[in-house]
Amino acid sequence: MEKVTIIGVDLAKNVFQLHGAAADGSVVFRKKLSRLQFYKFMASQPACVVAMEACGSSHYWARQMARLGHEPRLIAPAYVKPFVKRQKMGWLPPSPDGIAMC
Repeated sequence: MEKVTIIGVDLAKNVFQLHGAAADGSVVFRKKLSRLQFYKFMASQPACVVAMEACGSSHYWARQMARLGHEPRLIAPAYVKPFVKRQKMGWLPPSPDGIAMC
């Protein structure tokens, strides 16, 4: 399996969507996890960059990721929006915001 160097996270109320990418930009995984599953999954991952769109809960999750040894990066929504490929959100995997942050 390729080494994940960056994980883009689309934070939502109950379910988070993750997009893991290698150094060359290739997709390593795409996952849809609950809050608890997300924390456990990130605890099992080697240290990497975790990119999240800045929102209400992103500061909390950035602190949690830093405690786990990851390098959190918060991205302003204005800089994420141009990279979103479609407007549909929710049940369609993968999350457009997760991909945009990678």
